[in-house]
Amino acid sequence: MTDRFATAFGKPHPALVTFVTGGDPTAEATAAILDALVEGGADVVELGMPFTDPMADGPAIQRANLRSLAAGTKTADIFSLASGFRSRHPDVPLVLMGYANPMTTRGADWFAAECKKAGVDGVICVDIPPEEDAELGPALRAAGVSLIRLATPTTDAARLPAVLEGSSGFLYYVSVAGVTGLQQAAQASINEAVARLKAASDIPVAVGFGVRTPEQAAQIGKVADGVVVGSAIIDIVAQHGNNAAGPVREFVASLKYAMLETSK
Repeated sequence: MTDRFATAFGKPHPALVTFVTGGDPTAEATAAILDALVEGGADVVELGMPFTDPMADGPAIQRANLRSLAAGTKTADIFSLASGFRSRHPDVPLVLMGYANPMTTRGADWFAAECKKAGVDGVICVDIPPEEDAELGPALRAAGVSLIRLATPTTDAARLPAVLEGSSGFLYYVSVAGVTGLQQAAQASINEAVARLKAASDIPVAVGFGVRTPEQAAQIGKVADGVVVGSAIIDIVAQHGNNAAGPVREFVASLKYAMLETSK
């Protein structure tokens, strides 16, 4: 399954990585939104697993989690969305992103097996640090599913090896110390951080948190292997609800166009 990541990050332009919360506004609407991401040009898709306390996320994604849970979204619905996505888009990497509780409540082995069955390529678990990952990471790796770790501005040289160990697919660089969607890091600090991470590992580096415009995505794409956009897409879903697929497709296409133009 990880071969999809190699293809996505092996193109002659930076990969566009897009995020939406599963079940927001409903599971049925999410399927169309996922298709719209791909149609707009997303190279990698992240599907958020709704959780009651998404501590790393800002107001936009917090509200998306609450909308999804209010609609009755369950873990089974997320895996159903993942399976449907895989059948419709056999070549696009799909990542589940979320928190430990929904991933481990039935056991790490169960979760890893469900990921494999649904065709999930990778998992980002926000709140299990590598030093405390005795179960989820090993279970995912045994199932052939990539564990995608997070690096932040506070990940120093002493801790970076622990973050990189057992990580695959890509490395997600959180460009600001804080929650999603509220701040944007200075481009100079992103340039420096990406250079440091790429010097330490061959894993592709994708930069996220605070990327809201095509111009920002294009600038980050000059130095990073990938650019992650989430909250800006979530805002479109919040505005348009069940009719969000069209506007999402247009916005993602604008991101991709800017990134392609800059990489020429």
